[in-house]
Amino acid sequence: MCTLEKRGSLFILTFIGDGEHRLSPTLIDSVLSALCEVKSKATRGSVLITTSQGKFFSNGFDLAWAKAAGSSSKAMERLHHMVVSFKPVVAELISLPMPTVAAIQGHAAAAGFLLALSHDYILMRSDKGVLYMSEVDLGLRLPDYFAAVFRAKLHAISARRDVLLGGAKVKGEQAVRMGIVDAAYDSEGSLAEAATRLGEELASRKWNGDVYKEIRTSLYPDLCGVLGLGSIKLRNSAFYNKNMDRTCHLAAAQIKSQTVLHLPKYNMHASSILRKECKTTYAVQGKMP
Repeated sequence: MCTLEKRGSLFILTFIGDGEHRLSPTLIDSVLSALCEVKSKATRGSVLITTSQGKFFSNGFDLAWAKAAGSSSKAMERLHHMVVSFKPVVAELISLPMPTVAAIQGHAAAAGFLLALSHDYILMRSDKGVLYMSEVDLGLRLPDYFAAVFRAKLHAISARRDVLLGGAKVKGEQAVRMGIVDAAYDSEGSLAEAATRLGEELASRKWNGDVYKEIRTSLYPDLCGVLGLGSIKLRNSAFYNKNMDRTCHLAAAQIKSQTVLHLPKYNMHASSILRKECKTTYAVQGKMP
């Protein structure tokens, strides 16, 4: 199971207990519910930190539950159910209106690895725990959104090859060198302190959550398409067009009167650029005065 705690501007999502934190349908629902609560309570400066207790961050989907179905076909149906149910969790993390930090206290495998990779910042331990994508060893196909997350977040082709095609078990320091995690720490306490410190530093910036979310989703257009977040792109476009239209109305009035926009230091250059962009916008819309 998982708990959600609020400490000032920080939301702490923790997988509790000494188990493997397998992503069963029940745990997936709990995580999704927690993320929805975080989103509903988000304010300027909010930050999410996801961590765990015990030897595992998460050891992936609950394969024992799938196998308990009694036949291979029913087991695959259960596995497919978890794959489909987990997709909204990844979508929520990618579209959450705040910075996100994964503090990996133990092993993170398969869907557990993907969960960590769906955060903006990843910290892990150097003294224990590995990152491992087991699909190639188990003979399981990689879901489309799994591949999309790795394409978006892990840029080195050799790293993707080793992790996804080689089944590499990656420890902390190696994960830093491969560009998978941001930093590795030599104890549970130092990792927890680093995650809290990073969270507080991010929270101190008091960023607008909606703007943060829009910038993040704009960085991963292919991933957002696979996750079904295409509507975010449309909303972003509408937001830009609405504000650009308002700016152009102001600029058009000032162009008519030959006044100069009050833009310090780069006033004349910026005004020239804005005039040119607004003329283009109005020409397309057939509105240019």
